Amino acid sequence: MSILLTHGYYLSTDPKEQKIMKPYPPLGLLYVSAYLNSKNTANDVFDSTFYSQQQQLDFIYEKQPEVIAIYTNLMTKIEVVKLIKILKNAKFNYPKIILGGPDVSYNIENYLKAGADFLIIGEGEETTYELYHAIVSHTNIAMVNGIAYRKEGVVVQTAARTKFRELDDLPLPNRDAIPNEKYLETWKKNHGESSMTISTQRGCPYTCKWCSTAVYGQSYRRRPAHLVAAEMKMLKEKYNPDAIWFVDDVFTISHKWLTAFHQEVVKQNAQIRFECITRAERLNAEILQLLKEAGCFRIWIGAESGSQKVIDLMDRRVDVNHVKKMIQQTNALGIETGTFVMVGYPGENEQDIQETIDYLKAANPTHYTITIAYPIKGTSLYEEIENKITVQPDWETTTDRQIDFKREYPRKYYDYAVSKVVNAVECHRELQKGKERSALRVVKLKSKSLLAGVLMSVYK
Repeated sequence: MSILLTHGYYLSTDPKEQKIMKPYPPLGLLYVSAYLNSKNTANDVFDSTFYSQQQQLDFIYEKQPEVIAIYTNLMTKIEVVKLIKILKNAKFNYPKIILGGPDVSYNIENYLKAGADFLIIGEGEETTYELYHAIVSHTNIAMVNGIAYRKEGVVVQTAARTKFRELDDLPLPNRDAIPNEKYLETWKKNHGESSMTISTQRGCPYTCKWCSTAVYGQSYRRRPAHLVAAEMKMLKEKYNPDAIWFVDDVFTISHKWLTAFHQEVVKQNAQIRFECITRAERLNAEILQLLKEAGCFRIWIGAESGSQKVIDLMDRRVDVNHVKKMIQQTNALGIETGTFVMVGYPGENEQDIQETIDYLKAANPTHYTITIAYPIKGTSLYEEIENKITVQPDWETTTDRQIDFKREYPRKYYDYAVSKVVNAVECHRELQKGKERSALRVVKLKSKSLLAGVLMSVYK
């Protein structure tokens, strides 16, 4: 009996990440591995991040597992499908392939057609354990909740798995199974400091139309604050990272929990500099102070647009002026800020894009990211635009990012919109430096912004 856990991400084949060099471990797989260990079920983990696919295949060939469980998501799907096809042959002894992850739930037929034997729908710990033992003991697969598979050519989906109610029942991720030193060294070499990840909650109760809740659902479940602080202390003593990234969708959703977290971090001497994501309406002066005292050095505060009209279309349920205010207050407290922006959302027009530029100038976040809106299957956004899709590429060789749909303007318009936003905002930032500003840089940024505006007009 043997099960091997792996994924399909390879840093060496990702030119974008090679410029950023901020890789993080596959935390979900490590939770599954730890759960299997807690049930006395031996397992191997191959974290492919710093290795090639050939090295991954060599490891799998050496182990010859009966079952291979692969994590897949929007960005790794193409490589995962390639991996499945390679593994389904005699050299690897025809292992049973299990897939799990956020991309599985709404692509059941596609993944089964691609060669997967079983799909895990939702949280993976209990389901992986039960499914693996059902496979190797040849018992009734249909009794395992939370899976999909083919039987006599027909797709079968079993009853939904009940989600973990008490997250303190989960063991800590099996970090010993991966090359942590490679992550720490990569961060240190490229950024002067190392970083690790912690998850404190599952689910998100909010209703943003573009966001997928395929794995953890629209819920809110959280680990006790004292256990999170204890995990921080353990990482501090064992790995000594310079920072922690809390991967939760809305870190400050519960002020009661955050107060307890602050107390436990101080009590256990577990402070490590950390960054997190949250929503503006879940911040105030008191919460910001607690975060700072607990070690927070950066907060990502979502807005997605500077236009209230677009924010309402997204069902974000937040006031853009309040987002701006909280970014400014966070900056004033000496905590770095970040915000997320997208252009090309259905219903957005040129005025809305200008409002986004004005918002970024006024809010002045330390960092911001910008992307062109794309529909993820299973989201409300996808349902809204499904009958407006103009480009539906081949599923196995592309991702949802390549899907295009009828918007206010052609797709090319938004490429130049991104350029205009970035260059206009960066020009404003340079001008704010006063005597320290670079006149040449100002001219370059302003020229690029004006040119992008002209090209936007061409494609309107």
